[in-house]
Amino acid sequence: MVDLEYMKRIRLVSKPMGQQIVAAFLLHTNYRIFADVDIRIENVERIPRDENVIFAMNHTDRFNYWPFQYKMWYIKCFPYTTVWVKGKYYGNALLAKGLDLCNLIPVPSMGYLIEEFYKKKFKRRLDRDVYRDVKDVVDGVYNGVESYPQAARDTLREMGENFVDFVRDYYDMVMERVAELSRIALYEKDLNLIIFPEGTRGTKLGEGKTGLAQLALHTGKKIVPVGCNNSDAVYTGSLPFAKSGWITYRVGEPLSLDNQLKECKIEEPFTLFSKESQQKYKKQFEEVTRVVMDHINQLLDEKYRRVPT
Repeated sequence: MVDLEYMKRIRLVSKPMGQQIVAAFLLHTNYRIFADVDIRIENVERIPRDENVIFAMNHTDRFNYWPFQYKMWYIKCFPYTTVWVKGKYYGNALLAKGLDLCNLIPVPSMGYLIEEFYKKKFKRRLDRDVYRDVKDVVDGVYNGVESYPQAARDTLREMGENFVDFVRDYYDMVMERVAELSRIALYEKDLNLIIFPEGTRGTKLGEGKTGLAQLALHTGKKIVPVGCNNSDAVYTGSLPFAKSGWITYRVGEPLSLDNQLKECKIEEPFTLFSKESQQKYKKQFEEVTRVVMDHINQLLDEKYRRVPT
């Protein structure tokens, strides 16, 4: 489980050995010998070389950041990267070790923590319908215990009298560590950071979540939108082996607090990912997210553009 203690043990490095091994032996062999993968980064000159940035990329498949990292490693002009990844990918101890060696930052969701604490206590998975009800309770959807669905009420009673408050507080502490690791990456370790603002995979560009916007407004770092095209046709399954084909990454103009995002700039310090800041600056976070998603959308082939509403 990716818990707080696990997060505290993560140590980011400027030149991750894991990424070098994966690039040199797995990806180079896959892309050049066992398959023919043509990776193109259009407008690569738009990526700043004198400062660390946050890449905002659409998420079409499990591995669509790998070809981007490989190409950046191959041309040797840019810093290494770290990536925000879901906590559920750390379920296998061996895979988790590999992800740590590759310099990644796990971002456990509230839902992940609920499921993992339940599994830890009862040694079984939480029923999906019950999970949704419990998650709604934790998210504050219901007003008062009497309005909880019976299954959620029973499950929370089994989890302990104060489980709702506990998991909310625990999530806040975990996200504090995510914030700390992100700042370390951008300011201390000379790393660029890749974030998928959708938070989940999909062929069509989905709605963005505000985590990236919060980080950018907090750190002042530029956001570089990247449109990933055709990676899902190269990585078609759950195994990390690419088929022959092409992948095109289109890089947009960097978005900064000095230009496109200046109307959203927050002058006073705020606590990253806190409930207070999300309530107080909700409008700014959502506007930055909208701008970022619009720019990503413009960099995508028609197949990947979001469905008009």
